[in-house]
Amino acid sequence: MVVGFILSILHISVNFFWVLFEMNILVLNYEFPPLGGGGGIAAYKLAKGWVDLGHKVDYITSWYPGLKQYEQVDGIDVHRVKVLGRQELSTATMLSMVSYPVAAYRKAMQLAKTKQFDWINTHFAVPTGPAGVWTANALKIPNILSLHGGDIFDPSKKNSPHKKVYFRRVVKWVLDSADKVVAQSSNTRQNAIHYYNFHQPIQIIPLPYTPVEFATASRIDLQLEESKKYLISVGRLVKRKDYETLIGALSMLEGQDIELLILGEGPELSSLEKTAARLKVDARVRFPGFVDEEKKFQYLQNADIYVLSSLHEGFGIVLQEAMQVGLPIVSTNIGGQTDFLAERNNALLVPPKEPELMAEAIDHLLRNAELRSGMAIKNREAISKFDVKTICLRYLDLVGSH
Repeated sequence: MVVGFILSILHISVNFFWVLFEMNILVLNYEFPPLGGGGGIAAYKLAKGWVDLGHKVDYITSWYPGLKQYEQVDGIDVHRVKVLGRQELSTATMLSMVSYPVAAYRKAMQLAKTKQFDWINTHFAVPTGPAGVWTANALKIPNILSLHGGDIFDPSKKNSPHKKVYFRRVVKWVLDSADKVVAQSSNTRQNAIHYYNFHQPIQIIPLPYTPVEFATASRIDLQLEESKKYLISVGRLVKRKDYETLIGALSMLEGQDIELLILGEGPELSSLEKTAARLKVDARVRFPGFVDEEKKFQYLQNADIYVLSSLHEGFGIVLQEAMQVGLPIVSTNIGGQTDFLAERNNALLVPPKEPELMAEAIDHLLRNAELRSGMAIKNREAISKFDVKTICLRYLDLVGSH
């Protein structure tokens, strides 16, 4: 007990030190909102958290037409470098990813002429990883690599790094070159070990989450019907999300009083619309497209069940959002989400690509109001585990232990 008390005091002292000692932090990530997906949002929240703790943060990301090449966002100095072939805000092309590291490294070297950085936080082994390695070597400062899951393993992509020899070699080099490696989940850590033969310590630090404030809206405001049950899923319309299985599950749920809302945009929209028509549920599936944060949370708050149908998730920020509003969850059981979703505790878990089992889980929840209510309470309570300040301090502790 005495040892535990002493360690607690020491940890508090370390945290207090990091609050007082101002550092210059360089964040490298080819994504930054509104460009990209969850990895960009997570890195932005970390960067903002460090700014709030009194540190200075420069963030080098990709430029896209209509965005400023430099601006300050919530105290973060955001630098956007031009890349080749970026065609959409939501998804990156291979050419844009390949061209980013060189452009980011050049920008980092330019900034280093007037700023003395203390350490680097590199997000994604690919495509960002090489930029982090080059910059850390040139400036002789620590590089903490954050793995997001899909950067080392994505079963839906033919060019997933774990499937291609040349990509595996790049990822292995990036992992071996990092001073510290952070995985957002135990699944991502296991994939790094299994596919890249990496056996150095990997810290598991979940993605930070800041509860979103939003104006409440009624179902009428959103043109939803009071008498119906609404399933909801949020994310880019890409193959990895496997919305086809979700639409298939909907077709197996009897009655016209159950509808599905899929929020997001992406290349699979046309295919998904055809799937809904083929399964004769097109009148029961809505694709509102990209919506702003407030409207997204209004939809979430008015839904009945959140469904994650992904083939794989490195973590699942959308699940944190669902937890904030107290939604019960049905989710696939492969990926980082299994670190914080527990069967019949705050979610029902099913294997990927099994529409029948997904339909059964959804039906079970819809018929069991007590189970839904219990999950809602537990999810609202669990969201506090992802406090931004706590997670930012865990990164700073890694820097201190270097």
